[in-house]
Amino acid sequence: MLDAKLIATPLQPHIQLTTTGDPFSDLTQLRSLIGALQYLIITRPELSYAVNLVSQFLQAPTTDHFQAVKRILRYVKGTMSYGLSFTRGASPNVLGYSDADWARCIETRRSTYGYSIFLGDNLVSWSAKKQPTVARSSCESEYRAMANAAAELIWLTHLLHDLHISHQAPTLLCDNKSAIFLSQNPVAHKHAKHIDIDYHFIQELVLSHKLITQFIPSDLQLADIFIKSLPRPLFQFFRAKLHVGPNLTLCLRGDDRK
Repeated sequence: MLDAKLIATPLQPHIQLTTTGDPFSDLTQLRSLIGALQYLIITRPELSYAVNLVSQFLQAPTTDHFQAVKRILRYVKGTMSYGLSFTRGASPNVLGYSDADWARCIETRRSTYGYSIFLGDNLVSWSAKKQPTVARSSCESEYRAMANAAAELIWLTHLLHDLHISHQAPTLLCDNKSAIFLSQNPVAHKHAKHIDIDYHFIQELVLSHKLITQFIPSDLQLADIFIKSLPRPLFQFFRAKLHVGPNLTLCLRGDDRK
């Protein structure tokens, strides 16, 4: 990979990986590479979806999966100086973005969900995962994603309370109007029996004013980067919004550091 061409995104846009294809021979090498990438996403959240996707095929990887891993490495090589940055902000308020890509997996038809949570202007928590069950509608997959994000938001607010840091009720942004309607209207309960537990969990938070749910347009949904492979302009836009970029310290040569 030393002479590999650099690339602007870790995955091809709209890529779909399956279990079919020519088996990859060196399983140890591939699993070692993916294991190393899993450590990298601790400071590189924009890689979360790509690493989660290739990690799903560790049991019987194919040459297509290895090519996908090589593309991630080509992206990493071109962004070696990038990292997650933090700034001191005046507001300790908590803001979350939640999104799901309904039936993303073409073999199991399970949805991929993701969320990103900000404390002030700083990204402090994120996730990219496949849902454990099949959702029967996009509203269901989005609502379950909201429930997972809400649980993380409430945990963070409890932590801030223990640290005696005052803050407003956290806001959770979702780009699915049906899911927002479910969270804010108790009369909609009869239409959501198949997601009963998640429904009651979010409803109690909203009614007790511990959580605010709001709609956000899809082109501003920062959690999109955690649920699908995006075209270059959109990927770079969301990456910048996550505050992932060149780290000045890493860019400096050793003899220039002070």
